[in-house]
Amino acid sequence: MGTLKLNVNLVDLFFTVKNKSGELVPHLTKDDCSVAEDKTPQTLKNFSAETHLPLTLGILLDTSGSQIDVLPLEQQAGSQFLERVLKSKDQAFLLSFDVNVDLLQDFTNSARMLSHAMDKAQINTAGGNGGSGIPGLGGGTIPIHGTPKGTLLYDAIYLGSNDKMVEQNGRKAMIILTDGDDQGSDHKIQEAIAAAQKSNTIVYIILIADPGFYGGFGYSGYSAAKKISEETGGRLINVGSNGKKLDAAFQQIEEELRTEYLASYVPTNAKQDGSFRRIAVQCKGDDMKVQVRKGYYAPLPEAR
Repeated sequence: MGTLKLNVNLVDLFFTVKNKSGELVPHLTKDDCSVAEDKTPQTLKNFSAETHLPLTLGILLDTSGSQIDVLPLEQQAGSQFLERVLKSKDQAFLLSFDVNVDLLQDFTNSARMLSHAMDKAQINTAGGNGGSGIPGLGGGTIPIHGTPKGTLLYDAIYLGSNDKMVEQNGRKAMIILTDGDDQGSDHKIQEAIAAAQKSNTIVYIILIADPGFYGGFGYSGYSAAKKISEETGGRLINVGSNGKKLDAAFQQIEEELRTEYLASYVPTNAKQDGSFRRIAVQCKGDDMKVQVRKGYYAPLPEAR
């Protein structure tokens, strides 16, 4: 795990806390929160509010056929978000995914370079027919091992986590703009989730698409997108094709990323067996809701 580089026995948890009204709760202390691993209480070694710790971001853009009408909204809102959120020690990268997964901009602190790369993103359906045909596939398919490639959402999350985020330290988040529908990925949804968890990366998914594209039947990827975001400590925000809702979603994510807590502990289960350990964080107060990843993978012996 990326969080276990300095000390394989130390587990870092980044999380946010909201009250029953959905408002972010700042100013909590070590005495206000408790952590359990596989239902066993843990002793917190460190606890702090991390409002200025360097932030590493990944922006993942769905450029499949279903996004043809909303991509300009994503480009504008995403550029404005990066301009606001990136501070001097922060960095971000940009991926697009459709029938391929492409790195449009590697890690940089420059919001201008990221914005330029985002503006160059184009809808790619492999068939050259824009958004016509099957959602995510457009007018054609690319047969690979007999399986059509469509919208490689899970592959994008897996690659973003394993190839980009795993080597980074500190606060990490990927923001994915998509309709949540995966078609043709080599990796399964659980592999994508595991990769994000192992790199200690929070995943936010902004569900965005023109509802008319689906003929009124709704997004088939809603439940999968919800699972990915919740398992990694992020959340799903559904904005449809509404530009104002998209702007509001980015603002909410920005506030959460700047109102995070970091809790660290040495697990009572010292086995290095690669097993998945479930985590529960509770904070004192009336109906406090903690947004945190559902668990982590213990390191293997060779990780030393």
